[in-house]
Amino acid sequence: MTAIKHALQRDIFTPNDERLLSIVNVCKAGKKKKNCFLCATVTTERPVQVKVVKVKKSDKGDFYKRQTAWELRELAVVDAKDANKENPEFDLHFEKVYKWVASSTAEKNSFISYIWKLNQRYLRKKIDFVNVSSQLLEESVPSGENQSVAGGDEETLDDYQELNTREEQDIEIMMEGCEYAISNAEAFAEKLSSELQVLDGANIQSIMASEKQVNTLMQLLDEALNEVDTIEGKLSSYEEMLQSVKEQMDQISQSNHLIQLSNTNNVRLLDEIEFLVNHMDLSKGHIKALQDGDLSSSKGIEACTDAAEALLQCMNIALRPGHDKLHAVKQQQHLFNDLREQFARRLTNHLNNVFVHQGHDQSATLAQHSVELSLPKHNPLHRDLLRYAKLMEWLKNTQCEKYEGLTGNYVDYIARLYEREIKDFFEVAKIKMTGTTKEGKKFATLPRKESAVKQETESLHGSSGKLTGSTSSLNKLPIQGGGSRRSQSSSLLDMGNMSASDLDVADRTKFDKIFEQVLSELEPLCLAEQDFISKFFKLQQQPSMLGSTAVDGEEVDGAVPSRHVSVGGERPQSATSEKEMVRLMMNKIFHCIEVELNNLIALGDKIDSFNSLYMLVKMSHHVWTAENVDPASYLSTTLGNVLVTVKRNFDKCISNQIKQMEEVKISKKSKVGILPFVTGIEQFAELAETIFRNAERRGDLDKAYVKLIRAVYFNVEKVANESQKTPRDVVMMENFHHIFSTLSRLKISCLETERKEAKYKYTDHLQSYVIYSLGQPLEKLNHFFEGVEARVAQGVREEEVSYQLAFNKQELRKVIKEYPGKEVKKGLDNLYKKVDKHLCEEENLLQVVWHSMQDEFIRQYKHFVGLIGRCYPGSGITMDFTIQDILEYFSSIAQSH
Repeated sequence: MTAIKHALQRDIFTPNDERLLSIVNVCKAGKKKKNCFLCATVTTERPVQVKVVKVKKSDKGDFYKRQTAWELRELAVVDAKDANKENPEFDLHFEKVYKWVASSTAEKNSFISYIWKLNQRYLRKKIDFVNVSSQLLEESVPSGENQSVAGGDEETLDDYQELNTREEQDIEIMMEGCEYAISNAEAFAEKLSSELQVLDGANIQSIMASEKQVNTLMQLLDEALNEVDTIEGKLSSYEEMLQSVKEQMDQISQSNHLIQLSNTNNVRLLDEIEFLVNHMDLSKGHIKALQDGDLSSSKGIEACTDAAEALLQCMNIALRPGHDKLHAVKQQQHLFNDLREQFARRLTNHLNNVFVHQGHDQSATLAQHSVELSLPKHNPLHRDLLRYAKLMEWLKNTQCEKYEGLTGNYVDYIARLYEREIKDFFEVAKIKMTGTTKEGKKFATLPRKESAVKQETESLHGSSGKLTGSTSSLNKLPIQGGGSRRSQSSSLLDMGNMSASDLDVADRTKFDKIFEQVLSELEPLCLAEQDFISKFFKLQQQPSMLGSTAVDGEEVDGAVPSRHVSVGGERPQSATSEKEMVRLMMNKIFHCIEVELNNLIALGDKIDSFNSLYMLVKMSHHVWTAENVDPASYLSTTLGNVLVTVKRNFDKCISNQIKQMEEVKISKKSKVGILPFVTGIEQFAELAETIFRNAERRGDLDKAYVKLIRAVYFNVEKVANESQKTPRDVVMMENFHHIFSTLSRLKISCLETERKEAKYKYTDHLQSYVIYSLGQPLEKLNHFFEGVEARVAQGVREEEVSYQLAFNKQELRKVIKEYPGKEVKKGLDNLYKKVDKHLCEEENLLQVVWHSMQDEFIRQYKHFVGLIGRCYPGSGITMDFTIQDILEYFSSIAQSH
């Protein structure tokens, strides 16, 4: 083993500046035996590194190679397996556990012993040795352990030590001083031994010479020991004295602790007292303000507001545990409750008096507005009451029942006041609308309740009157002249039968202004009251898109439910209920607005059904404006409901016009001409375009246009079919020409399809009328050529038609001879007179029809000439007149008439 150790040192560790300290021959446990060596090494350079190296003999030669190395500091546990029995197995715990079997137990123990020594010297006992006998470790560290480890003498680690550089230099110097040091080593060794003996003798003599000094040193040491004993005695006495002082200091410390505890308790008590005094003490000034403060003046209201807020802060203070058991705290709380009840009662009584007083004062100003169409302003009342807004908030937070009672009283008082004002306002509006006619007097003189019921009943059962009977009966309807108004509903038939001066444009404009003024007066009134309610009663509303009142074209006949809900004294239970409470209060305060607006709308519709157009535009605009301000406001909701009624009246007006068209009867003795409802639709469109210019609800008018124009088309065709005096094509041609001209002039985009249809119908019936009329002047010639065309259609060749008996050249000459130029001109002149009788003067289509007949006549002439040329070639047969003659005939006939 020694030879292997030297070989490993020489071949493997010396080149790496390492020294081999211990070696053990091992193999892995449980596997086929492949021997290797575990070596414990240290580096020769500082700092020293200790490693465990695994060395394996090469398979191809008799040399060793380094396989694995571990730092000793990585070794956690050395497990010898059994501390009492000889067992060659042992485990080393590095990053994982390595199980080894040594060649002998002695080698294992020797290796573990060296690991222990290296651990003690370099790693400060960090490795855990398990199942290692304590005897082995004690042998590894003899009584001189500390000296050997601390002294750095590495001779104990190994019998073999190499010479260091300094030692080699000293030996070389000694050998250079002796000539035979190499040639005679024994003599050189004897010389060195004799010199060593001489040095030992000198050392002994030196020691003996210093005996006296040693004795002196010993004497000094004895004296020092005596002094130490004396000092120890003094220190013992001092210690006794300090012990008594310590006891006294402990007593003082305990006393100081008690004093400190007492001071802490006093500070805490003072803190609690200051907390109660600062938060539960109400000043005398505040108490006086709550008990006797002036609620009429601004200073008094401000003082009462500050006192109420201070009282609320005192009552809402969060008491600390145990405070509620203190008698003084209970007294203060009882005082606060009394002050709250007393002040709440005073505030409620005062505000109730203010409501009543302001209501009476406001009623006194009603007479000033009874003549003018304006509503009294409530800004002074609101401005006066808003001074109490903070007190109302205090009352809401402290006395909910009194707050609700006060709210109900305000609503009752102000609702009666608004009811009087609004009804008087609407009475003035109705008088201004109706003027001095019998109808107006009837509405003006009826009692208020009876008038409202009558108008509402009429609006529900169709206030716009229905015109039935023939056109002649319509013309007999009385129309009052001068400044009076019509009491009948307007219709398309009326518009068609009356001149523009008879349309009462001024009256409609007057109605439009009155209706706009009514809405303009109501809008700021409702908004101001809702804003006041929100601020005064602290019901702050957040605008929301919920409850929007958009009314589409389909929202009729009950599609939008009524929004009236009784206030009923319900208590607000959540944040959203505050919005609901504002809405309910507004419903109760202005409960009469919707009824009065519906009555006014019914009156306007009864006066003139076309007023629904004005009302629809105005009401739509105000609904749109109100929704932009606040979609959930009372005004937006109410106007939305009324807009539904206006939309229904508008739809009913359109339906009535359609029904009146269907009931039109034409005269059997006179020509039809332009039908009255065709003229009426033109004037209706002009009126509607003027009213709906830049309107928000243009879609409603577009739908009405389509319904009306479809009804006009249907009834024009119906009248044309029933006409006996005027040909059907003439009725269709004239009326559709008029409709086409009207739609082209007005440029109504939604009726573009209907405009094209009117043009097509006009053109089609014009052509039909022209063809039908031209068949009469050249009737025999026409029949002859129809027979020719029939033969050709049956398969007879064109050049062979002249051989047919009925269509030979002689027959053609006979027919042509019957239509000389004079006869043709005479026939055309009769045709012109007949067309002139058929056509009406209003539409002025005679020249258009005559020119179309000229074109058609020339087309037929060319057709006949062509047939003669193809069927009778070379016959020399020609018409008695030329195209130039035809142009002169038509021109001269037109000029002569």
